[in-house]
Amino acid sequence: MTEQEFQVELEKRVQNTEEVIRRYLPAEEGYARRVMEAMNYSVLAGGKRLRPLFLAETAAMYGARCELAEPFMAALEMIHTYSLVHDDLPAMDNDEYRRGRKTTWAEYGEGMAVIAGDGLLNYAYETALSAYGAAASEEEKDRVMAALRILARNAGIYGMVGGQCADIMTDIDSASLTPELLNYIHKKKTACMIESGFQIGAVLAGAPKEDIEALGSIAEDIGLAFQIQDDILDVTGDQKELGKSIGKDALEGKATYVSMNGLEAAAEKVRELTGHALSAMDGLSGENEFLKNLVEHLMTRNK
Repeated sequence: MTEQEFQVELEKRVQNTEEVIRRYLPAEEGYARRVMEAMNYSVLAGGKRLRPLFLAETAAMYGARCELAEPFMAALEMIHTYSLVHDDLPAMDNDEYRRGRKTTWAEYGEGMAVIAGDGLLNYAYETALSAYGAAASEEEKDRVMAALRILARNAGIYGMVGGQCADIMTDIDSASLTPELLNYIHKKKTACMIESGFQIGAVLAGAPKEDIEALGSIAEDIGLAFQIQDDILDVTGDQKELGKSIGKDALEGKATYVSMNGLEAAAEKVRELTGHALSAMDGLSGENEFLKNLVEHLMTRNK
């Protein structure tokens, strides 16, 4: 697949993912209309849609039905979005702009942003559970519940929330940050939800257990590489292309893989992790050339 062919295919698949997400957003009506507006504003702010895209690709690779995969695609993006809404709050990162427009709290106020994030998290589980009603057999129902367990664990205290907690604690006590702790933060804050995307699609299709486990390890490598590349772009990237401010980590004295190891070592780590993930993908029983191309593209991106 040439680079031009890949870009055309990527645009098509991202658009399809966008349409899936839109179908599951709440109607803006009733006395709670304002929070629904804030929820939808947050989700529709754009983005790469990577996590649901990963889910769609692994679901297709192993043959999961769309009726099962699509609710989880939307749910995964809702959870990712809720984390960004809360991350942007003044009590956290205090960001007023994301993806080139006002963040949710800057547009709707802090209180509404808090409950918009809460709403997205809870509505995500409602959405994912709708796949249970679409299950055509007891076996499919069991797969939906297994997928839901992966989603909940990776989003919670043993996953993304745990990583966020560790990150906040290092802001309070920067001397406590070690390379091992930074690795933990990256794994939990970033890699866990990417892992959800890779594994849920396979679980819903009834993929072999060894493949599901391998996909977890592959996603961890990809998640770590993705976060390190983000750290690199915070130093070398273009603010207009990224749609967010750059140099903020250095300005705030926040430790990153780049600040601890330097740009050259960080770039080498991205290459190492990506190569390891791609090699492991060759050992899966399913095959997806586009997914491999997507992984390579992410690690050489400039935004």
